[in-house]
Amino acid sequence: MNATPTPTPTPTPVIVVGAGPAGLLLAGDLATAGVPVTLLEKRPHKTSNLSRAFVLHARTLEQLDARGLADGLEAVGRPLDRLRLFTRLEVDLTTLPSRFNHLLVIPQYEVEKALERRAVEAGVDFRYETELTGLTQDADGVTVEVRGAGGAAESLRAEYVVGTDGMRSAVRTAIGLPFPGRSVIRSVVLADVRLTEEPESLLTVDTVGDAFAFLAPFGDGYYRVIAWNRAHDVPDSEPLELEEVKEVTRLALGRDYGMHDARWLSRFHSDERQAPAYRVGRVFLAGDAAHVHTPAGGQGMNTGLQDAANLSWKLAAVVQGHAGAGLLDTYQAERHPVGRSVLRSSGGIVRMAMAKHPWTLAERAVLTTVLNTVAPARRRMAEQLTGIGYRYPAPRGAHRLTGTRVPDVALKSGRLYEALRGGRFVLITPEPPQDQSVRKDRLTVEQWASARRTAVLVRPDGYVAWAADSADDATIERALAAHVG
Repeated sequence: MNATPTPTPTPTPVIVVGAGPAGLLLAGDLATAGVPVTLLEKRPHKTSNLSRAFVLHARTLEQLDARGLADGLEAVGRPLDRLRLFTRLEVDLTTLPSRFNHLLVIPQYEVEKALERRAVEAGVDFRYETELTGLTQDADGVTVEVRGAGGAAESLRAEYVVGTDGMRSAVRTAIGLPFPGRSVIRSVVLADVRLTEEPESLLTVDTVGDAFAFLAPFGDGYYRVIAWNRAHDVPDSEPLELEEVKEVTRLALGRDYGMHDARWLSRFHSDERQAPAYRVGRVFLAGDAAHVHTPAGGQGMNTGLQDAANLSWKLAAVVQGHAGAGLLDTYQAERHPVGRSVLRSSGGIVRMAMAKHPWTLAERAVLTTVLNTVAPARRRMAEQLTGIGYRYPAPRGAHRLTGTRVPDVALKSGRLYEALRGGRFVLITPEPPQDQSVRKDRLTVEQWASARRTAVLVRPDGYVAWAADSADDATIERALAAHVG
C-alpha cells in the first residue's frame, strides 16, 4: 500500500526570519506594498531591555520619515547635535544637509515598538516562539522547517526568505555561508543602573589608558553602561558584580556617578564580521545576520535598517511582477560595500580611541588635528557616520545624480519624504508629464517647488534611479518603463 504523500505547503511570497529592527522594517514595507509576508521569531512576544543600540542617525531618521515614524520617535528620544568619539574629537552634526541634523538618543526597543505597530497594521503574519530548524531551496522557492512553541514541527514554503536573525543567524548557517572576522574587544561589561549624579551630557563616553566607558539613558530613570578594561580580560561566563562596572567607569570617566540598583549585569565580546554574500539564490541576509561590528559610532542598528530599506522595495517589485529577478542582484552590489565601510570605520574608531603605543597615539593626534581643522575631511566623516554620505554604483554614462541620496527637497505638494510614504517611486519634474495613472500603484508624480529644470526619478528608498537635465515625455516614459515597470 502506497504511503500518502506529504502535501506541499501553500507558499507565501516572503518569509522573514528575525523580528529585530531590520526584520520589522522589511516585513512592514512588504505588507504595506501589498505583499503577504510571514515573520518568524524564536523569542516570546515581549519588550526586551537587552538592546545595545541607543542611537538613530540622520539617514535612518530619513528612512523612518518616509514611513511616517520619525516624528513620533523624535518625540520619545532626545536629540544630540554632537557625537564624541574620543578625547578631543567631536563630530558636529548641526551642518548636516538633512532635516535631521542631529542624532537621536533612543533605546532600540522604542524603535522596535514603532516598527512593530506599523507591521501589525499592515497585516504582517507574526509567528513568535517559532524557531527555524532547516532550509532548502530550489528553482521555484524555499522550504523552511520550523519548530513552534509546543515543539511541533512544520514546513513552510516561500518564494523568498530573508534572514534578519542576528549574529548567530540560523538562516546564514542553513545556506552554508561563513561569517569571517574576529573578536575585537573581549570581556565588555554591560549594566543597567540608576545614577545618583546625573551626567553632564546626554551621551557620556571617554577612554583613559586601558579603560573605556559609555553611558546612555533609557528614559525611565535607568542608564545603560558599556565599559571595558583592556587589562582585565576574562571569559564572558565570568560572574559580574556592580563593583567591577563602577571600577572600570571610574578609570575611564573619572567617577562612577553613584551607580546603584543594577537591574541587569552581563558580559559580551564585540566582533567584526561580514558574510561574503548577502544573497544565495532565493535567500537574503540583512542586519546583524550579514555584518556585525563594534558599537563605536552607533552604526550597527542603523546599517541594518538601511539594508532592509534597500531590499524591501526590490523584493516587492519582483514578487509583484513589475521587475525582473535581476533587480535583486543590486542588493549585494549596493549594500555589501557599505557594510564593509562600516566595519572599517567602527573598527578604526575603537583602535584610535584605545591607542596605547607611541605610533598609534601619534596617528590619533594627527587624525584629530586634521578632522578638527580641515572642513571637507570633517564633513566627510560626519556624512559617513550618519549614513547620508553613501551613494550607490551607477551604470556607465548615467546622469551624475544617479545612485545618490536625495535630501528632503521641497515639492509643490510638500516634502519629498512625505511623498515617499506610499512606498512608491516619486517622479519630480518641472511640469507634469503625460498621464501616469497606469502606474498609480507604484508611482507618485510631483513638481519642484522651485524653478529647477532637472527631471529626477526617486526610488522608494530615497536614492536616484534616473535623472536628466532636460527630458520630454517620451524620454521620461522610457525611464519609467525601465525602472518602475
